[in-house]
Amino acid sequence: MRVLVGGGTGFVGTALTQLLKARGHKVTLISRKPGPDRITWDELATTGLPRCDAAVNLAGENILNPLRRWNEAFQKEVLSSRLETTQMLARAIAKAPQPPQAWVLVTGVAYYQPSLTAEYDEDSPGGDFDFFSNLVTKWEAAARLPGDSTRQVVVRSGVVLGRGGGAIGHMLLPFRLGLGGPIGSGHQFFPWIHIKDLTGILVHALEASHVQGVLNGVAPASTTTNAEFARALGAALGRPAFIPLPSPVVRAVFGQERAVMLLEGQKVVPRRTLAAGYQYSFPELGAALKEVVA
Repeated sequence: MRVLVGGGTGFVGTALTQLLKARGHKVTLISRKPGPDRITWDELATTGLPRCDAAVNLAGENILNPLRRWNEAFQKEVLSSRLETTQMLARAIAKAPQPPQAWVLVTGVAYYQPSLTAEYDEDSPGGDFDFFSNLVTKWEAAARLPGDSTRQVVVRSGVVLGRGGGAIGHMLLPFRLGLGGPIGSGHQFFPWIHIKDLTGILVHALEASHVQGVLNGVAPASTTTNAEFARALGAALGRPAFIPLPSPVVRAVFGQERAVMLLEGQKVVPRRTLAAGYQYSFPELGAALKEVVA
């Protein structure tokens, strides 16, 4: 297939591109900078969708960048980097004389309200209680196409674990130094997924013509708490992991709204992802972390 990937130069996009090419697909990236096998967002807006069999959007400013203050300007960037790119692609798909067969958007499990007791699957309600859940609602709405000539899939991703980037990138140094530990109380759920499985789910959604609607992009080991994650990461590195990161410090660094993403969590199960026939490479946390830190 010819696959068009928005935001394809990031951590997940790079891994997805490698997997697509390994499976014999041809990839064109949409990015801010021109180059071989690329088109720019401006070109997409002016000349429309290039011929393709499928499109994926991964574009979005990194919400948990600790170097960015959580102020109005950054909130606007977080919103526009997701909504505008998604709207632009959806519009181009809707107008294309030969629309692609599949259109896949990656959003987040922030759609579901944090809880220490609730369990969420793809049909659970959510999307209307804070900045991030509202963002996911608007983001998924921006992707909706009229009619049914193109299969539409939304993958709500958990925290992505992989080598050389993503969430682990910021965590490894303190853990390697033996200074790692749970965040806040540690009781909150920690919905995670190995990057090999997130890209695997995306490729499955592109290739399998029966897959549509919402899939949860999380590992089946959905009962992992933050404290268990910290212990498993310490174990994978052969280091102790019992120095907690206090909630006030997290709020001071990330700001109140963003801190919620780290201090509170959701128990999310990939019911439809499993029912759609996807087979996980890393269903268990221990093996996933060993591969990441190896």
